[in-house]
Order: sequence, then structure tokens, then C-alpha cells
Amino acid sequence: MTAPPSLHQRLGHAVTGAAALRAWRVLLMLLIVVVSYLALAPKPPTGVDLGWDKLNHMMAFTALAFAASLGYPAPMRVRVLSLAGLLAFGGLIEILQLYVPGRSAEWGDLLADAIGIVLGVATAAAVLRAATLSSAEAP
Repeated sequence: MTAPPSLHQRLGHAVTGAAALRAWRVLLMLLIVVVSYLALAPKPPTGVDLGWDKLNHMMAFTALAFAASLGYPAPMRVRVLSLAGLLAFGGLIEILQLYVPGRSAEWGDLLADAIGIVLGVATAAAVLRAATLSSAEAP
């Protein structure tokens, strides 16, 4: 009889297992839809505002990059392209906001998006490292 998986093994599987990859990918698609709506609605809901527009951008792109990093663990070249795609998505949002009443395009928003992408990637890397170390230390 085999022993049940340890907490460390379950953590690693919850972050990097096949089901987890699918979940991260679904979350990424949902986040893209939500961020698009919030960024392009003439008057987005006030309950999701963090109080500073740049912080809203940074947190949205942190979440996007985190989900993308965990959902698509690919070779470095592919990951860099996907993260560049997220930055291009931020740029597209800024361009489209020029045509949305009550919205404006700002370079500062794109900078906040880029900072969020870096934070999301760094956070995902730390989570992956912790999951890998936990799995390696498991008896």
C-alpha cells in the first residue's frame, strides 16, 4: 500500500499539476475578460477601485502575469513573448481608451502595467520555487 501524498507533495501538485495548469489558464482568460471590461467601460464599478488608477493597473497586470506564468510554464523565449503580449494588451487598452467617453490614455498606465507584469512574474517564480522546494523536501 502506498502512503498518501504529503502536504508538500500536494502543494507542488496544486501549483504545477495538469489540473492546476488548466485552472491557471482558465483564470487567465477570465482575468483578460474582467480587465478588458474594467478598462474599457465608460464608468466601471466603483467597488473594484483601489483608490489610485496606477495601482489598479499594477494589480490587474500582476494578476494577469501571475496566472500566465503559472498557466504556461514554457521555455524562457516563449514566456518572454507571452509577457510582451501582456504589455501589448496594456498598450491596446490605452489606445482603445482614446475612443471611450470618460476615459483617457496615459503612458503612466502602461508603465504601471509593466511594473505589474514584473511583480506577477516574480511572485509566480517565488511560488514555483516554494512548491519545488516543498516537493523536494518531502519524505
